[in-house]
Amino acid sequence: MLYLDHAATTPVRAEALKAAWPYLTEEFGNPSSVHEAGLRAKSALDWARKTCADWLGVLPEEIIFTSGGSEANNLAIKGICLANPRGKHIVSSPLEHEAVLACLEYLQTFHGFEVTMLPVAGDGSIEADSLREALRPDTTLVTLMAANNEIGTLYPVAEYAAVAAEFGVPFHTDAVQAAGWININVQSLGVQALNLSGHKFGAPKGSGLLYLSRRLAAEPVIHGGGQEHGFRSGTQNVAWAVALAVALQTLEPSEVSASKARAVTAAFIEGVLANHPNARLTGPQPESGRRHPAIASFTFAGLNGETLLLELENSGVVCSSGSACAAGSDEPSHVLRALEIDYDTCRTAVRFSFGHDANADQSARALAALTDAIDRLAR
Repeated sequence: MLYLDHAATTPVRAEALKAAWPYLTEEFGNPSSVHEAGLRAKSALDWARKTCADWLGVLPEEIIFTSGGSEANNLAIKGICLANPRGKHIVSSPLEHEAVLACLEYLQTFHGFEVTMLPVAGDGSIEADSLREALRPDTTLVTLMAANNEIGTLYPVAEYAAVAAEFGVPFHTDAVQAAGWININVQSLGVQALNLSGHKFGAPKGSGLLYLSRRLAAEPVIHGGGQEHGFRSGTQNVAWAVALAVALQTLEPSEVSASKARAVTAAFIEGVLANHPNARLTGPQPESGRRHPAIASFTFAGLNGETLLLELENSGVVCSSGSACAAGSDEPSHVLRALEIDYDTCRTAVRFSFGHDANADQSARALAALTDAIDRLAR
């Protein structure tokens, strides 16, 4: 099987699993306990927190371990907006992950917030000037992603954050699809909140973190014993925190990963567009420098996307139609609809997402399988 759905999830790294194993077996102590077993667990948790903090360029006390990206988004967006009385206005984008959009809808429905959605170009890009125009004296938060998980658009987060800072507005970025691919050092970006999901870079599903600036207040969304500096109650998952930290440690520098994957993905995109006139690339062109190094997404006019996926799987290539997080939904991607792609064309979408092991052979195999699949469907 050629697995090309790394944007949905990645295999767990052996190093991360090995590091987590003791805390699933003999080192089972609760890190809140003051006896020896608990103190050993706390020491491991402290190590994981400092390792993640160093990787992001922040302080350990600014790292909050969560169950993944969705929980971290909820804590960042709801928590910041409910704890900061500046106003009830939020700026975001219609291309954000479902976890972000659902938080915004919640705040609108139950707390009377107003949300301004920034205009997006046909390739998914958003101009910083549009953010500047949208900011108001009552703006409480700007939340814009670092990389789009469906169409692969990369966003100039540092530029956006600088604009928000001019107005004194906190900036949150969902960096789930960016870790290991682009530079997300917090000091470079200038953001006040940033979240990661471990299963996107080799840690187990159910692991994640939120960086939250110590200068920023936030209302917890899980109340209880006050763990995670009071922001996220509940007994911490030491094993998954350790695995997350080790997975981050074992990632190559983003410029190395990006350069290796970018050439493979660009060659694949070129081959698809050259061989299939009905294919349309969604998101930016590879040469723009604004495309995720490992995501190639297309629509195929006249074909059914789900049928094409089945044909590809029969040929040994596994990919997807877009986000894996809209569970059970048969509606077209909200991302593609926001780009004003018509309803029927949205249903033809297919996304190929390479991993850190991307190579020319994978690109060639995927292109051959796609060609065969389209030929079979045309008969």
